[in-house]
Amino acid sequence: MSDRTLVVDCHCHAGRGDGLTGPWDTSAPLDAYLRRARAAGIDATVLFAPFCSDYAAANRVIGELVARHPDRFLGFAFVHPGRDRGRVAAMVEEAVRDLGLCGIKAHRHDGRLTREVCAAARRWRLPVLYDVMGDVAPVELFAAEYPDVPFVIPHLGSFADDWAAQRAFLDVLARHRNVYTDTSGVRRFDLLVEAVRRAGPHKVLFGSDGPWLHPGLELAKVRALGLDEDAAARVLGGNLLKLLCRVRKSPSDAVVPEGGEPPRPADPWHPVPP
Repeated sequence: MSDRTLVVDCHCHAGRGDGLTGPWDTSAPLDAYLRRARAAGIDATVLFAPFCSDYAAANRVIGELVARHPDRFLGFAFVHPGRDRGRVAAMVEEAVRDLGLCGIKAHRHDGRLTREVCAAARRWRLPVLYDVMGDVAPVELFAAEYPDVPFVIPHLGSFADDWAAQRAFLDVLARHRNVYTDTSGVRRFDLLVEAVRRAGPHKVLFGSDGPWLHPGLELAKVRALGLDEDAAARVLGGNLLKLLCRVRKSPSDAVVPEGGEPPRPADPWHPVPP
């Protein structure tokens, strides 16, 4: 993928689930999404699985899509903080080394974010896109404990249009340099305006939550913000690409003490003074 300014959708599901309770765990077909994305001028898309019972297998499907269309797709590895406990590190290593994926996706529906997931993100310098489902307060904790890990909290913290949760999240977004959000599914437009004003355009990423939401409609919200050229370029793709430039192709060389984590690296958002 080139370094030119691109319109990149940071949030799209692809593949099949096995829950059969709703679209989110049944099927995420890309045909209609791709037609709509092309018509809207979207150049590239981050893909990850829908809800399913085997994320390791689902991540391999995403890896195959990325390998077939490397100029069109980027991929994130979905992990279940509870069910995948004890094997998250191995799943993420496979995702990065073998599948060419470049981020981690987790969801509060599956379980709260864990140190195991955050440590894997730190080891490979991956962004974590974590849907908190309105459970905003813990973002304070993991953002502070892992200041070197970028956390993207989609939907301003609530796809369910929880106004109170979204307003509370705006404070967190503005205060923590490693916390970002995406624009997908945000229906209260003035909150999106406030997010850009208070936290800055460098903290907001364009996302659609495709294929179930129309990417052209979601992109129109970003266009309607009326940002200047530089700010728009950041939101539309530059912010995501900057996060992905951090990704390691080999793990940290830090020695992990028995029963512990690697020593905390310097916080790239808060450089050590001379």
